[in-house]
Amino acid sequence: MKDHKGLCYLCILILLWSGCVSCQSPKKELSLKGEWDVVLDSLDRGESEKWFIDFPSGEKIELPGTLDLADLGSGQLMDSAAKHDQFSHLTRKRQYIGKAWYQRSIEVPAELAKQAVELTLERVIWTSKVWINGNLVGFGESLVGPHKFKIRDFIKPGRNTITICIDNSNKYPQINIEGSKYHEQESKEMAHAYTNHTQIKWNGIIGELSLKPLPSISNVKLKSDVNNKRLLVSAAIGKAGELEYIIRQNGKKIQAGSVPVENGSLNNYPIELVPEIESWDEFNPNIYELEIFAGEDSFKQNFGLREITSNNGVLHLNGQRIFLRGTLECAVFPLTGHPPADKSSWVEIISTAKAFGLNHFRFHSWCPPKAAFEAADELGFYFQAELPHWNLKVGEDSETNFFLEKEAELMLNEYGNHPSFILMALGNELEGNIAYMNSFVKNLKEKDDRRLYTTTSFSFQNGLGRLPQPADDFFVTQWTDRGWIRGQGIFNNKKPHFDKNYQNEIEHIQVPIISHEIGQYSVYPDLSEIEKYTGVLMPLNFIEIKNDLEEKGLLNLAPEFTQASGKLAAILYKEEIERALKTPGFDGFQLLQLQDFPGQGTALVGLVNVFWESKGVIESKEFSRFNSEVVPLINMEKAVYTSGETLEAEVQIANFYKPLYDQSVSWSIENESSKIASGQFEKSQFNIGNENTTGTISVKLEVQKATKLQIKVSIDGTDYENEWPVWVYPENQGKQSAMNYTRSFSQAVKWLEQGKSVLLNPEVEELEGVTGRFVPVFWSPVHFPDQPATMGILCDPSHNALADFPTDFHSDWQWWDLSIQSKSLDVTELNVEPIVRVIDNFVTNRELSNVFETKVGQGKLLFTSIDLERDIEFRVVARQLRFSLENYMNSKEFNPKSEIQAEELKSIFSNLN
Repeated sequence: MKDHKGLCYLCILILLWSGCVSCQSPKKELSLKGEWDVVLDSLDRGESEKWFIDFPSGEKIELPGTLDLADLGSGQLMDSAAKHDQFSHLTRKRQYIGKAWYQRSIEVPAELAKQAVELTLERVIWTSKVWINGNLVGFGESLVGPHKFKIRDFIKPGRNTITICIDNSNKYPQINIEGSKYHEQESKEMAHAYTNHTQIKWNGIIGELSLKPLPSISNVKLKSDVNNKRLLVSAAIGKAGELEYIIRQNGKKIQAGSVPVENGSLNNYPIELVPEIESWDEFNPNIYELEIFAGEDSFKQNFGLREITSNNGVLHLNGQRIFLRGTLECAVFPLTGHPPADKSSWVEIISTAKAFGLNHFRFHSWCPPKAAFEAADELGFYFQAELPHWNLKVGEDSETNFFLEKEAELMLNEYGNHPSFILMALGNELEGNIAYMNSFVKNLKEKDDRRLYTTTSFSFQNGLGRLPQPADDFFVTQWTDRGWIRGQGIFNNKKPHFDKNYQNEIEHIQVPIISHEIGQYSVYPDLSEIEKYTGVLMPLNFIEIKNDLEEKGLLNLAPEFTQASGKLAAILYKEEIERALKTPGFDGFQLLQLQDFPGQGTALVGLVNVFWESKGVIESKEFSRFNSEVVPLINMEKAVYTSGETLEAEVQIANFYKPLYDQSVSWSIENESSKIASGQFEKSQFNIGNENTTGTISVKLEVQKATKLQIKVSIDGTDYENEWPVWVYPENQGKQSAMNYTRSFSQAVKWLEQGKSVLLNPEVEELEGVTGRFVPVFWSPVHFPDQPATMGILCDPSHNALADFPTDFHSDWQWWDLSIQSKSLDVTELNVEPIVRVIDNFVTNRELSNVFETKVGQGKLLFTSIDLERDIEFRVVARQLRFSLENYMNSKEFNPKSEIQAEELKSIFSNLN
């Protein structure tokens, strides 16, 4: 018994001692994370009924979190009749727009209650109102930063009750463009800060949720003076005298000193930095911590030494040229419906982007939370953040103007010290009062010149989209007054060529220029993703597509549709990127996009899915060969050659890393089994930039049969290499003299009735079908329905009909002429065997074909809707395909299994019905 008494006495002493320690070291911050009570206020009765005093019984919710994550709100009906709405975007399992009330009681330590305390709600959509112990504290509204409330006069030692009303209703409609294509009102807003197309219009708090004492040091602004190796410090101190500071890196003290404070503030006070402190960029993301002491109080702020400038109209970081290899980040987070507020999630996202060779995100019409900037700082990644703004009537509404101006100020105050924050725009594709936009940007530059600003990320408005504005530090556009600077207006309309860039289109632009939203090449949905949607959003669009394919007997082809369309998209993205990299004076591109976009009509334009996972289309290592800090490039006239022609390709090195000295470059031209030519250029110096040429490959190409070759270029002793396909065809590949070839339906029927084998190749204009197109669906067939919405070809390269026509299973550059001069025929109702399929878009899912075979009566028919007759003497690829088809027809392998009647064949002719 004595032993138990002694043990109890010891426990009491330990508890008393720990309590004293707690008293001596009051907690600096009180986290409010955890379980809260929540009540939905759809009838807007909460304030009038004083819920902040008499809180109704409701549900429990974890904060940080959202109503969606708590499975609160109205349910969504899986109505297969609402097909268009399902294709708009992913579908919320629960939806709630309106006010929601959150309440929690907490214990506030006496020491904390004595101080100037701030309540932080890190990220909210859209407005918040706070009561403490029944007393109104204040109101907050922001989509870009934390809602903060000074609560010293409202809290007391001991138990306190905090009540928060959050309203995610559309507070300022004029920040947004209305998507008139979408039926549901909640699907009409498009700006990514407030939309259901990517992130959702959630209600909750997703980041920091805390009470903490306000430091006596505030408004700290750190500016780099790289040339003079100085850090310029501005801050509100609240007292005069000498303040000590320490600079650390990874916890290790690098430098210490003091700064004199007069009149309670610092204004660009220069701290001379020691040599050990190095500048920040994508290759050396050196991050330091500055701690300033004011008595017992202190303030810590991370910084990186960097300056972003426009030198002679070209983008420079720390005095060295940079090239932005970017993709859009559109708030796509399908499991939670909201952006992550933890750094580790952003480290994972940015690391994936870097593995693909990217160094830049453009946040389209939204601004990410603090954790994203912290991750980018540490990893060396460049951000363009934007106001929550995509509107065509900018400047019209004074209340909206005031809101956006406050949002801009908040972005600068909250994120301005992050070195990754190098660019800022007022929004996406803005239209409206140009003078107001210029004035807005001018004011931002006067407040904070630590980054470059632009009025808008492109605009379709006359006078705004083709030339930069007076206030623009940089220019984001898809064209200038001299023409396109992205492939959209080129790749389908002009014969493939690889010796052009955009120099003529941009040489007169006097500020850095970045190409806007390049790509947008749609990839067929990967239906294996359906099971991955385990969060707040349902892929009803994918499920509808799967059901439609199953009904039509095409579901087994879905994986091949994804791979073939994805390979074509990757080929086009490669040429987009290389053309930008080849252009002297070009400053970067912004893809739309590496990751799938789930909204705006299901715009699956990514080479990775919405979860940043591979689709198996192209892996990061292959992609980074043509998208990295150093890229070998070639300038050649074309990709298709006739035997006996000489291939000439000038080799160019885009180098945005560091000068490469005494460097040799090797090249080779290879077929499937061996090198047919190779060489090495004399050693050269490759300066920073993309005007480095090292020599010209010149090889006479001679083949006996049609051949696909690969040109490979590598920088010796490095991992930098790149490659390009070319196709070489025999010069005199003639027609088969005994072949029954015709463009006439009636002639074909006569021969078929006689039991002959027939190659029927009608005039394209006579056929009922989809206009031939090389590039795939632009963006989405739902969002842009008025386009020939196909997605490249799908074939079996080992099929005997293609034995003399080297091809992969997907479209590549040699298919350009064939695709353009064709019609894609709907053979859904015909019992035929497609040899060359055309992938239809996911809305209509027709069985389309360019080449098929079947029996008709006693005869055998090979049908092609690709024009293989017109100007055939000048069209070497068409000539070769016809040769291959005719050889197949003359072989014993030509034995179609299916059979149709001649009358059925009529259905594909527009002039016979």
